[in-house]
Amino acid sequence: MSEYFVYAELIAGFALLIFGGDFLVRGALDFGAKRNLSPLVVGVTVVAMGTSAPEMVISIMSAISGHPQIAIGNVIGSNIANVLLVLGLPVLLHPIATAQDGLRVQVHWMLLISVGFGICCLLDLLVFPVGVVMLLLLGLFLYTSIKSGVPIQALDELTHDFGEIPVRQSYWRIIGFIGFGMIALPLGADFVVYSGTNLAQQWGVSESVIGLTLVALGTSLPELSATMIAAYYRNSDVVLGNIVGSNLFNILAVLGVTLMVSNIPVDPVFLRLDLWVMLGASVLLWGYAMQGRSIGRLSGIVFLSAYLGYLWILYAG
Repeated sequence: MSEYFVYAELIAGFALLIFGGDFLVRGALDFGAKRNLSPLVVGVTVVAMGTSAPEMVISIMSAISGHPQIAIGNVIGSNIANVLLVLGLPVLLHPIATAQDGLRVQVHWMLLISVGFGICCLLDLLVFPVGVVMLLLLGLFLYTSIKSGVPIQALDELTHDFGEIPVRQSYWRIIGFIGFGMIALPLGADFVVYSGTNLAQQWGVSESVIGLTLVALGTSLPELSATMIAAYYRNSDVVLGNIVGSNLFNILAVLGVTLMVSNIPVDPVFLRLDLWVMLGASVLLWGYAMQGRSIGRLSGIVFLSAYLGYLWILYAG
């Protein structure tokens, strides 16, 4: 297969994932407005789907099609990119404050879940019962955050959008949005997994490296776009809320649902470097939040340099 065709298929796959996820969320919000459902209920229901749909569908398709290392590489790579790249670039535009209401609670959750995920990887325990626990923890996180008034940025955005939707939406429009999303997401995931495995063969690298880099970067594009815009308008809450929330949902929602479908054997290659880089990035963000320090341009340069160095090690090694 031509290498250019593989690249085109990869780009088309990411486009279908991004637009499919957006249409699915929009259709769900329209339906909630049509049926007079509580914005909070709809927001909580849709928030995990809206932030994690591309990663989730790719992970499920990878696992059931015999490429589980793309699934786990996607989660680990996305969480690394979210901190070092998605946070590193915006702070070059404007420093980001970390002294925000509820942020410490959220980064505690993120760090604990990341460490728990790391232990499961070390023990090769990415199996069905662990997936059940992950989904229960996701529900507990959402419930405690709402009850305690801790802001969840993605949820706030969704409920805000919900309130702006006209109630008199056509059911045909709702069916069209949800239908397009349900078709585009698995089709896009299939394109990404298939082209990713082809690129791994052509480049002479493992599927885990493709999952950690190309697939992870592609699924992190929405977060990167959102954080760059938020940083431009100097909205630190959006930047950090998107990153922390995305990392939590990547583990609890994406892996949780994937493990309900298929167990994922952990390739020992992830335990040599990638898992520790992910945990290190989580600790780094946790440390900034605990001290209430602003993340400035110098920190951004260090983050980006670390990410580029990590990519170099992956492909040079």
